[in-house]
Amino acid sequence: MIIKGLAVGPVMANCYILGCEDTKEAVVIDPGDETDRILLMLAESNLTVKYILNTHGHFDHVGGNKKLKDATGAELMIHPLDAEMLGMTAENASAWGLNGENSFPPDKTIEEGDKVSFGNITLQIIHTPGHSPGGICMYDGGDSVFVGDTLFQGSIGRTDFPGSDHETLISSIRNKLFILDADVKVYPGHMGNTTIGQEKRFNPFCGVG
Repeated sequence: MIIKGLAVGPVMANCYILGCEDTKEAVVIDPGDETDRILLMLAESNLTVKYILNTHGHFDHVGGNKKLKDATGAELMIHPLDAEMLGMTAENASAWGLNGENSFPPDKTIEEGDKVSFGNITLQIIHTPGHSPGGICMYDGGDSVFVGDTLFQGSIGRTDFPGSDHETLISSIRNKLFILDADVKVYPGHMGNTTIGQEKRFNPFCGVG
């Protein structure tokens, strides 16, 4: 699987491009901003976007949805509990003193147990509420999981936003992510990559030693 990451926008949210090496079909996870950079990276790898996937509905992860969908025609997917946020992107960004563009509504909502396939790759959807009600992670069934703002290297997502809950987030991490193999690589929504084993052992917020 082709994996390309770039930090976009003033909040430096991680956007990921995943591509099938055989078919060149791709998905874009969390196009929060700087759509031109995302499109350039897709073109350089000769990838065609099939789906735009949002791990959750916060503005820094969905701000580029509209421009990317306009440019590619890709289907947009998000968990139903966060779908309403897509129409409030500009309002939520302005609360941070930033500009934002409202997203299209989703073409389809995705929930726990759903699968998203492109080329010969299938992502398993894991519902991990806590940072937001509809937060999801996407596991490739092998050695990579894309976690949005659920889990970070040595930290966790904020739980002081409307709809967030600390205990729910900790439960999501321990019961949904920490059951994955220790060597599974974690691709978070901000900052650098880590592994399940590293966070399970050392994360001061949710590690179990």
